[in-house]
Amino acid sequence: MQGKQAKILSPTQERIILRHLETTRYPWRDRVIFLLSIKAGLRAKEIASLTWGMVTDAEGTIAETLHLENRASKGNKGGRAIPLHTDLHAALVTLKARRGAEAIHGQPVIYSERGRGMSEASMQLWFHRLYKTLELAGCSSHSGRRTFITRAARKVSEAGGSLRDVQQLAGHTSLAMTQRYIEGDTEAKRKLIALI
Repeated sequence: MQGKQAKILSPTQERIILRHLETTRYPWRDRVIFLLSIKAGLRAKEIASLTWGMVTDAEGTIAETLHLENRASKGNKGGRAIPLHTDLHAALVTLKARRGAEAIHGQPVIYSERGRGMSEASMQLWFHRLYKTLELAGCSSHSGRRTFITRAARKVSEAGGSLRDVQQLAGHTSLAMTQRYIEGDTEAKRKLIALI
């Protein structure tokens, strides 16, 4: 990642975005798009490529884990299993119920009003318009992903894990790449120094 990185979102900004998405033309779809970014750390390409088979179990109900296939991710080693956050799980259940018979194994989870799957570029444009509408300068389709990775890195020790777990959730081949996504926290540094 070279140049300027996408800004991470604060919890307040996250709540503002979710309230705004309740007012859009496709609120159930739009909520899922945003939550896939901020609660699962998916890239725009991965959100666009996600099919119902990757989020459902053998009975066709929303699973506890999202199984992102390599073909839907970056490169040939980007596939991974991501446990579903409760908010994202609930949003997928609602979207699947609204889609009815259309929500079958090979069909895209996210599609346009024309009924076709969305491209990576159209997904990036969706995020661009969202952040522009809410006047969140410096945010892009990667903001939710950076927020997810930063929050995970800050909480991973509480869960008994390590940065390697964050790396695997992010689908990065190197820990160095994961570390570039993590936003520093000045107050945390102060507290850390006080503990030494």
